[in-house]
Amino acid sequence: MNDAAPQDSTTPETSTSFDDLGLSEPVLKALRDVGYESPSPIQAATIPPMLAGRDVMGLAQTGTGKTAAFALPVLSNLDVADKKAPQVLVLAPTRELALQVSEAFGRYAARLKNVQVLPVYGGQGYGIQLSALRRGVHVVVGTPGRIMDHLEKGTLDLSALRFLVLDEADEMLKMGFAEDVDTILASTPPTKQVALFSATMPPQIRRIAEKHLDDPVEIRVENQSRTADNITQRWLTVSYPRKVDALTRILEVENFEGMIVFVRTKNETETLAEKLRARGFSATAINGDIAQVQRERTVNQLRDGKLDILVATDVAARGLDVERISHVVNYDIPTDPEAYVHRIGRTGRAGRSGDAISFVTPREKGLLRHIERSTRQKITPMDLPSVDDVNTTRLARFDDQITEALSSDRLDFFRETVAHYVRHHDVPEMDVAAALAVVMQGDQPLLLEPEPEPPARPWKERDRDGGPGAGPGGGDDRPGRGPRKDRPRNASGPMATYRIAVGKRHKVQPRQIVGAIANEGGLGRGDFGHIDIRTDHSLVELPQQLPPGAWEKLKGTRISGKLIELREDSGAPKKHRKG
Repeated sequence: MNDAAPQDSTTPETSTSFDDLGLSEPVLKALRDVGYESPSPIQAATIPPMLAGRDVMGLAQTGTGKTAAFALPVLSNLDVADKKAPQVLVLAPTRELALQVSEAFGRYAARLKNVQVLPVYGGQGYGIQLSALRRGVHVVVGTPGRIMDHLEKGTLDLSALRFLVLDEADEMLKMGFAEDVDTILASTPPTKQVALFSATMPPQIRRIAEKHLDDPVEIRVENQSRTADNITQRWLTVSYPRKVDALTRILEVENFEGMIVFVRTKNETETLAEKLRARGFSATAINGDIAQVQRERTVNQLRDGKLDILVATDVAARGLDVERISHVVNYDIPTDPEAYVHRIGRTGRAGRSGDAISFVTPREKGLLRHIERSTRQKITPMDLPSVDDVNTTRLARFDDQITEALSSDRLDFFRETVAHYVRHHDVPEMDVAAALAVVMQGDQPLLLEPEPEPPARPWKERDRDGGPGAGPGGGDDRPGRGPRKDRPRNASGPMATYRIAVGKRHKVQPRQIVGAIANEGGLGRGDFGHIDIRTDHSLVELPQQLPPGAWEKLKGTRISGKLIELREDSGAPKKHRKG
């Protein structure tokens, strides 16, 4: 890096279009396909210098549109004909971000011929990644740990690398990847173009920039993710299997006109729309596979009141402007705050008030907090509507139907019909009215049945939660375990202590343990409890029931180059342990 101070680029305030930035025509066509109209401030400031071959150091929060800021110029300068070795490497701190970035590259490269994008992260089998690398890829998006594994195995060739992006660099350092990042950067050609993005700029990030960036343009941008004041934002905790039931109750209780329900995948739009129709709601799916003519017909039906609920993906709902949409439900909470802002912006149009409700599974509470920090707005917790709430709403709706029927011009005919039945069958009019209500209701019961009480768990399952069998004070008093009050508030289910074969002699730190196990095992930060680092091993408190496949994924996990050899701790007294 040159000794000259980084040039500072402020984000432009003028209205700029993507056409003005110098992007290639295929990339511009892809942007039109996904409905992007104008660049965000960081995109407008970053794209021109990157297209000109300059290194860039961007200070920007998640949610400002930085993925497109580096992906669009990189794709515009890509040599599509050459895929012998990767031309682009993007380093991301987590597998979720790696997947998100690789999907974004795929969308923006849709009009380029045969551009191959490969996400590389822990938890995915090596076979898939090795096969793709042998066939040849243009873009690799990966977590530092798995990229290091490929470099050590000699399965990733970075000799032809032209572009390197460090996304959320400060997060990578917090998770203990500083040495890995430095090693990876040192393994790349000196002629590459580098873009570094970070929400903060601590001294360690500055040192990386000074060592590996050449006279960079420095870009600072304030977080643009803001939500409208006229939108009421709420969230509720709901497990995945209960989501359909939760949505059904909300649809019954909330007073909505039109609604968009957001899910992550195209398949899920069709599946959920079908389930809602089976429950009597007017719903249909809209996704990227829907033809434009069908999309326009569906939107018009929603606008005209012939349709009440759209089940949509992010891409399909972009640019959708229907005043009648009073509610947005995030059936699957988005991983990106910018996507959250775009989603809930579909309601509260033309100055009207709107409602946004987000379903959050226990493992997704970190995403919720991330969205709150990025939007600088607190989202209010709500309770799932109870059986009594639903039944009260159903009875009120039944009353309204009776009131409306009483004003019908057909009432005289039916009054005579009922009177005729009463005269000939000697049945009270009240009984006839009740019988007609039964006929009208059909096989569907008017009221929900109260939910049965959940069965008590056996003591063996309760002893870690302070029930019978627990240690003094209701907690587990075995060595190496923190008391219950120290355990993460959002960890789901009982906790257990696991042993890993790295400790003080390996110079391991808690953040490295959290980073490696979270990435490889599909865990969130809230799943970690007490961490006890000893001389030659460490004890880590994790959920007793690990996610499906986590054991298999963690077999090959390394920290500081050493296999962690994860296993459940035997709980032997401290004096019998080494170290």
